[in-house]
Amino acid sequence: MTPSPTARADVRKTYKLYIGGAFPRSESGHTYEALDAKGRWVANAALASRKDARDAVVAARSAFGGWSGRTAYNRGQVVYRVAEVLEDRRAQFVEAVQRSEGVNARQASATVDASVDRLVWYAGWADKIEQVVGGSNPVAGPYFNLSAPEPTGVVAVLAPQASSLLGLVSVVAPVIVTGNTAVVVSSFRRPLPAVTFGEVLATSDVPGGVVNLLTGDATSLGPWLAAHMDVNAIDLAGLAGDAVVAAQHEVAAADNLKRVVRAPAAEPDWTAEPPLTAMTAFLETKTVWHPRGV
Repeated sequence: MTPSPTARADVRKTYKLYIGGAFPRSESGHTYEALDAKGRWVANAALASRKDARDAVVAARSAFGGWSGRTAYNRGQVVYRVAEVLEDRRAQFVEAVQRSEGVNARQASATVDASVDRLVWYAGWADKIEQVVGGSNPVAGPYFNLSAPEPTGVVAVLAPQASSLLGLVSVVAPVIVTGNTAVVVSSFRRPLPAVTFGEVLATSDVPGGVVNLLTGDATSLGPWLAAHMDVNAIDLAGLAGDAVVAAQHEVAAADNLKRVVRAPAAEPDWTAEPPLTAMTAFLETKTVWHPRGV
């Protein structure tokens, strides 16, 4: 007699943080239940603590010198490679978006397509943004006066809550393509696309520490990141529609005069073409004077 096949036990996935190119558990050991759009359990996600956020800032700062020192063309190549890997894992992301956002397969597929296209769009801007926002300035004297954009530094990003993939890509890509490094707090209710995106980053050409992904509550981690003295800018996209909490973050950010991208009154249409301010918000302008004829 042929023995009956033994049933396999499911290999349950442990969803972790993504910090410094590695996948650690939260130092607190805490997790929370990630639910689908119908309130059904999907997975346990790591609940990032302040210590995890500190580790992420340290990793982002360590990576900043090397990443900002690369040529803009090379950064564009790296971001394009992220798009390639995301495209290769398309089916996985379609499923994650379906479960997280409660949309059908066609809508989830369109979201993944838009996310890939958004990465390619930003990759194309990598070596062009300097020509658009920099240039030679007329001055009253025998001097050359040139202005060029430079990355701000470490940027904290509170990712959109509703648009778990396209919104995430739309706020992370402009930060890194311009030479900054990022500490990102994902959507609390819909973390699965974000943690899967961390796997894409880890298997592409993005150096460890350039993007660090935390799953947890933005209203808890956000004020601490806003007040962190080694964070140079913060994007409050994840606080859309919550003016009171957003204002508290702005007050915390004022202590070290960091740049703040304010929370919108309502979550925007992420399918629309992004404005250039999505990139220039995290750029500083450096102006150089040089005498003519020397």
